[in-house]
Amino acid sequence: MEFPRSSESPEEEDNFCKLPQPQDLTVDNVTSDSVTLSWEIPVEMLGHPEQYMVTWDFKGMKKHLKVKDRSVTIENLSPGRKHIFSVVTIGTDGSQSECAFARVCTEPSPPLSLKAEEVRSTSVTLGWQRPAGMEDLSFQYIITYGCVGEQPKSVELGSSAKTAILWDLNPGTEYSFIMGTVLQTGGRSREKSTCVSTKTLQGELIYDLGLESYLKEKLTLSTVLEITSETVSDKPVQSVRSLPWYFLRKLMMVNVTARSGMCTSNDDTALQSLDSFLEDLGDLQGHSNRVNPLDVITALFLCSDGFLQQEMTLKMSMCHYAVPLLLPSSDRHQCMLMLWAMRDIVKKFRPHSLKDPKGFIENSIVLTNMPMVSFVRLGSSSLRKSQILNQVLSNPQQYHDTFVHDNMVCGDTKRRISNGLVEISWYLPCGNENIDVFPEPIAVSNLHGDISSFYTEFFFLCQTSAAVFVFCDDFSHGCEVLHHQDIRSQLFLVSNSQASSFNVENFKAQMSKLQLQPKNILMKRPGMNDAEFVNKLRTTVSKLLKENPLKMNIVDMSGVAHELGIPVDEDCTQCQNGKKMAEMMTSAITDIPDFKEKQLPLQGEIWKELTKLEKEECRLKKAGNIDLEKYKDELLEKKRNLREQQRALDMSAAMSHFIYAISSSREDRPYFLKWMRINLDTISRENLSHLREEYKEKCLNSSEDKELIAKLDRQISSSSLGVEHFLREMGQLYESASSLPENDLARQQMQKLPRLCAEMLLDGFPLELVDGDASNIPLQWVSAVMQALQHLTGSKNKIRVVTVLGVQSTGKSTLLNTMFGVQFAVSSGRCTRGAFMLLIRVKEDFREQLGCDYVMIIDTEGLKSPELAQLDESYEHDNELATLVVGLSDITVINIAMENSTEMKDILQIVVHAFLRMKEVGKKPCCQFVHQNVADVSAHEKNLRDRKLLLEQLNEMTQTAAKMENKGSNRKFTDIMEYNPEKNNWYIPGLWHGNPPMAPVNAGYSESVSDFKRSLITSFNECLTPTHTFAEFFEWTKSLWKAVKYENFIFSFRNSLVADAYSKLCTEFNKWEWEFRKHLYLWLSQAETKVSNFGKVQTGTSLTAEDLLSELNAELAGELTKQEKIILDNISEYYKRKENHIYLVEKYREDFVNSAKTLTRETQNSVKNKVEAAMEIKKGMLKLDTVRKKHTDTMERKVLELIDRCREIKTEMSPEQLLLEFGKMWDDTVKELSFAGLQRRVIGQDIYCQLRANLKRKGSHVHEILSRVCLDNCDKEPFKVQNDDGFLKRAYKRFFGDEQKRKAQELADRVIWKSQEFITDKVKTKTDYHDTYTTQLLRLIDDLLEKEKDVQTSDKFEVSLKIHICRFAAREFQKMHDFFIGVNDPRRCLEDFKDQYCSDFKDLCYQRDQCQKKAEEFATYCLAPAIKEYATKSVGPDIVDEMLTGEKSMNFSTRSFFQFSVLKELLLKNDFKYFLQYTQQYEKFVKDWIFQQIVENFSKNHNRLCDIVIGHQTKIMKKIKDAVEGETTARGGKSGNICHFIQEICTKFGKELVIPKPALDKFMALNNAAPEEFSRFLICVMEEMGEKLRAEFEQQKDVESVLTDLPFKPENELFRRVFGCGKLCPFCKTACEAGGNDHSEHFASVHRPQGTGRYRLLQSEKLATDVCSSDVASERQFRCFATSWNFHPYKDYRKFFPDWRIQPDTSIEASDYWKYVFATFNNQFAKEFNAKPADIPSSWKSIQKNKALKSLEEAFGLKKNNPI
Repeated sequence: MEFPRSSESPEEEDNFCKLPQPQDLTVDNVTSDSVTLSWEIPVEMLGHPEQYMVTWDFKGMKKHLKVKDRSVTIENLSPGRKHIFSVVTIGTDGSQSECAFARVCTEPSPPLSLKAEEVRSTSVTLGWQRPAGMEDLSFQYIITYGCVGEQPKSVELGSSAKTAILWDLNPGTEYSFIMGTVLQTGGRSREKSTCVSTKTLQGELIYDLGLESYLKEKLTLSTVLEITSETVSDKPVQSVRSLPWYFLRKLMMVNVTARSGMCTSNDDTALQSLDSFLEDLGDLQGHSNRVNPLDVITALFLCSDGFLQQEMTLKMSMCHYAVPLLLPSSDRHQCMLMLWAMRDIVKKFRPHSLKDPKGFIENSIVLTNMPMVSFVRLGSSSLRKSQILNQVLSNPQQYHDTFVHDNMVCGDTKRRISNGLVEISWYLPCGNENIDVFPEPIAVSNLHGDISSFYTEFFFLCQTSAAVFVFCDDFSHGCEVLHHQDIRSQLFLVSNSQASSFNVENFKAQMSKLQLQPKNILMKRPGMNDAEFVNKLRTTVSKLLKENPLKMNIVDMSGVAHELGIPVDEDCTQCQNGKKMAEMMTSAITDIPDFKEKQLPLQGEIWKELTKLEKEECRLKKAGNIDLEKYKDELLEKKRNLREQQRALDMSAAMSHFIYAISSSREDRPYFLKWMRINLDTISRENLSHLREEYKEKCLNSSEDKELIAKLDRQISSSSLGVEHFLREMGQLYESASSLPENDLARQQMQKLPRLCAEMLLDGFPLELVDGDASNIPLQWVSAVMQALQHLTGSKNKIRVVTVLGVQSTGKSTLLNTMFGVQFAVSSGRCTRGAFMLLIRVKEDFREQLGCDYVMIIDTEGLKSPELAQLDESYEHDNELATLVVGLSDITVINIAMENSTEMKDILQIVVHAFLRMKEVGKKPCCQFVHQNVADVSAHEKNLRDRKLLLEQLNEMTQTAAKMENKGSNRKFTDIMEYNPEKNNWYIPGLWHGNPPMAPVNAGYSESVSDFKRSLITSFNECLTPTHTFAEFFEWTKSLWKAVKYENFIFSFRNSLVADAYSKLCTEFNKWEWEFRKHLYLWLSQAETKVSNFGKVQTGTSLTAEDLLSELNAELAGELTKQEKIILDNISEYYKRKENHIYLVEKYREDFVNSAKTLTRETQNSVKNKVEAAMEIKKGMLKLDTVRKKHTDTMERKVLELIDRCREIKTEMSPEQLLLEFGKMWDDTVKELSFAGLQRRVIGQDIYCQLRANLKRKGSHVHEILSRVCLDNCDKEPFKVQNDDGFLKRAYKRFFGDEQKRKAQELADRVIWKSQEFITDKVKTKTDYHDTYTTQLLRLIDDLLEKEKDVQTSDKFEVSLKIHICRFAAREFQKMHDFFIGVNDPRRCLEDFKDQYCSDFKDLCYQRDQCQKKAEEFATYCLAPAIKEYATKSVGPDIVDEMLTGEKSMNFSTRSFFQFSVLKELLLKNDFKYFLQYTQQYEKFVKDWIFQQIVENFSKNHNRLCDIVIGHQTKIMKKIKDAVEGETTARGGKSGNICHFIQEICTKFGKELVIPKPALDKFMALNNAAPEEFSRFLICVMEEMGEKLRAEFEQQKDVESVLTDLPFKPENELFRRVFGCGKLCPFCKTACEAGGNDHSEHFASVHRPQGTGRYRLLQSEKLATDVCSSDVASERQFRCFATSWNFHPYKDYRKFFPDWRIQPDTSIEASDYWKYVFATFNNQFAKEFNAKPADIPSSWKSIQKNKALKSLEEAFGLKKNNPI
């Protein structure tokens, strides 16, 4: 520090007083931004107050600070700069002493945020931020670093540096780094430090590869198999981090090029300049982004779990890559024996020593004893060991890079973690001496690295190998490792005498020590080329094999490994637990058929017999002449007995142990299952090998017993045992227990099994969907598993399904395994049986793009199986399987091997049938054809003609299949499925590249399959069918399988998804239809109001009645077009939706479109007729109105004249005198007036004329009958059909007279009831009669008769029926007409207003104000009736809305729900009379039921009805008030004519209200009220009137009478909504439930015993118990009028009733509802129908009411608490 003298101060001396200055000014502390100063006080200042001022410079400015202490810290200084501080003493008077000075330099700032930005094994990259406040200073950084045991090193860096890379560090070592800032002046900052541990070599590589997160949580197989965005791309390696995923992706596809493309360096020099190119030549790090393939493989094995290691090892062996035997771990400095990883490898080979030249050996590679030859390196060797090995193992025609060597891509890159890796491969002979390199199998191992560094690995090989070949050129040091006493194997030295490091003397010295024989020395001498040397080495190995060398399998090697302290991958706890549990189960298995019979009994003959019974229960082929229901009872009893037999079999010890094992631990379970599979496959192989030998021996000896050969054949077929058999047994245990009560302990114990199986599915384990041995699906088991799966994954998870179909042994499973990297459960020794499903997860970030969460792969049994070819039903079996899997799939892969072209046609026929059936249920899956074994690069072009021919064949087969399925509209293959010949055909070369077993998988095969996979996954988004949840998938499975069992593939509505989609569509259509009808009703109400108001108010226009009618008709056409478009647009929009499985009901779109058009057409006719009828009636009323107006005017004039006369009398007349005068005047005037009212018509004559016109085309005998008829003579006797009155056609009368008579009487009663209902509705309108009423009536009768053409009636029946109905109509319409005339009689109308005239007369005489009185009169006589009528008209639609949205809305949502509601209520009442009415008078019953529902609903909630009515009254009253107030405001207080005022306000609500014309005319007469006062009184009066109307309606509690008086009948609208077409099942008379009125097919959810429809057995006269849903599935026959009374099979019923679709359902639960009803009321039905009681099957009698209700719920899809 420098302290300047006082004279150096910039201050003048005279500025200071004589105060003593501070003494001993000291700098106590200096930092980068602060300085601490202290000083002492002079002695003379002791005891005086102290105050000081400190001054310093800051950025060119002086800063001051006063303090009272003798020390101070100055902060916020600039770092690394000099500062001058002065301190003075300040006196009490402000005087100052001289300054004491200090010159100080602050420390420089240290670097900020020092951290390690990148840590590698031999380097660390440090990063920091520039020191704060050092911008204009010159400085540098010093970094000092070191570790324990090393001298620290320092590095100096300039001030511009922000990072530093520190090299030459030791891997896996902790280093400390200290950093500071140093000024040029020598000033140093405080130090910043950080500690960093360098990565190990292994950790560094794993980090570089992006696998660091998998060191602890290991990479799993399911993660690798996930479908990601990378799955659909084929990008080359972009970075080091993409290397492992590239390798895995290729490896899982068994692509032999997986090790290629490992180099990520970009060597493209096209864009480089010369300078950069030359610069790169000297770049030692130029290949830093290259990784040796062995390092990638080692890293992946270190980061993978045991199951992924197994899969990688298996796929590597298929590619003929060497696989890890000893896996190094540089972090643990030890290796691991990879026994578990190789457990999956099974090889077939044919050694030359095998007795049978055509035989073969198949065994697990780890259990096969064979000599192992090991190749190692000592020191340096100029020979390329791995490449030489590849040449040794390959024949000249089939070279393959088994081991990675320097001349491979990236093979020369320095190995970072794979030194110490021991790889193993095998040479397996094929039995051909001209091809095989070695005659016997041999294992070849290869140690990477110098054995002097990997002594343990070397010694392991010496203990386990038959021979060890040591490659060495330099024998000067390191040879001590070869002198170990315990080396068991022969040592061979391999050297190159031409190598620069080879020294002859050293070589001789070592050979003397080792005492090796010359045959054990392989020297590459001068002049020997590589081929000769390889041949020499190969010969040496061949000789070795002949010397009975040491043979050892890899399992035995694990013992050696343990002795040497080498861990084995199988040592982990979970693996050992799984192994122990598996061995406990499998160790005792010797005879597989015997084991399956005793330990897995449920899937044996009992299950197969159950399967047969289930199919027979559906098909009823063997029923013969037995009563179907009794036959079904027998089948049910047999099933119960079989289930009892199953339950009697206690759970076997093996199954108990199996379930315990998979339940114990989620971690142990996969190991247990894998051990089970390994052990079972081993046992199966041994059994099959023995059986095949015995079978071959017996077959060669033709004299042997054929029965014994057949027995051996059956044993071979049943000698396969896999995990799938245990899971199948689990399913049977569950199925068997499911028939027990829910609270049964045995059933509850089985409830956990589905969840276990679901967890296994999610873990990637295949589940058997179709039992291949029994050809059946255990539906309850699969349902429970899917339910558990949905619970585990979430209800919203969606799946796509891919299935494969093809001829047996054409590589279907291999194709799927290659595409998706999976392993389906193919038991050793035979092909896939049945169908297996497996789940593959879609990565979360790819789910939205792909549109699903999982992809389900279904592998199927091969079609045209030789095992089934001998059976009669083999074609049927294939057809069933194809139908099932095609129905389940979104994409179906058709696998065709080109060499099987003769069988291709057969499979295509099967597939075409399956696709056709799917189209019929609304599913149009995508199809992909895979042609295997096509290797030519021009295959696609060359096969253009073949594809064209294939499409022609498919089109031809489609037409043939369509005819067989009665679906002739399908002409082309593309009509039934998504298929593009160019995009949907794939040509794939053969699987193997060369001759197995030494042939790797063909790279062309893998690449072609990879391209196919990418296209397949991409096409998911093009699928027309939406994704399914697991629950929906099971529903499809269940429905499809049910259809398969019934042999009924065109199944429409029994599928719950289809039924649900159809129900939702019907619900929506019903809403749209109701909106249409409601809108048109409201329009009609306004139109009728317009017509009624026509001519009442003078509008100033000359509009005639015809003009108004034309205007209304045009308006109607516009409204209809608009509303029809709305419905059609709604249909179109609905079908565009993705939800609700709308694609399933695509074929019904046209039905609903037609229904909409029919609705428009019918509505137009109906509404137009009503408008025209109203106008006709109005025309008659206009004449009457003219007469009445004339009377009113006359009476008004007479009253005014009388008033004038009375006023001339000067004395005021008393009220009695006025009354007397008025009476006299009234009588005189009435006598003068002419009262010509409406002319009375004789309605009977008008109806008779129309009747004659209606029947004019009938014969003369009809006209003769009519000529004797008078309709005025009303016959009140009921209409009766007689046997002898010619009502029935003679041909049918002779044979079926009584039956036809009954049907004719029922028809007549039905027509009469409908006609009387029509007539009654017309009469209730209280309008005048119009001729259109009779026209409509006769049309109604004709329509009803037309629908019942099968009832053979004569013309006489028709004319008699019409006469009977027309007589009734004539009587009722005449009453209606007479009543209307009476109500509208002009004299009566005038007399009705006499009192009002008299009252007005008095008021005018006395000159009273009429405003209040006229307001009351207008409200009472004009407005009140109009408001009531308006509300009455409007209530009907609101009641319908209330019923459709209230608590009973579900009952009316669709016809099916309505049926359910009705039947449920009938069941709860359980009263025969209601059932009888329902079955015999269905339409009347339904109408009455609906009416009662409305009555009950509003009786319980009368206030709601009040609210509806009063709401309309309030609404219109508000409109009236607004009109009155508006008109009053418009007049602005001006006086005016009250009549004009009334006309103006009436015009404003002329569309809503019909004010009575007589009342209005009377109101206008004698009215001198002032409009403004009148309006004020009118509004007050209306308030009172509103309250009065409300009270009046609230007192009316009779809901029924209210409904009866409504012009719009809500019960009729609801009836029309739920009744539909009204068609009845031709067999049991159940009503059709199809939506819309123009549907092309009729169907019903529940059919009933035919006895409820009066059917009886011909001979016994007993009521029939047959249910038509069972009949149509059986071989039974029927006859009726449609068949001309000839017998025909029920299965052909559609020939005669093509519009009906009766879903076959022979299950014993089918129609349980009606079985219960029929069994309960059998005697009552018989008595009512005059028949004998039916023979009720015993099972029907046991049905309880709750079971009947449950059956009803299931039939209508309303079963609760069951998501599946």
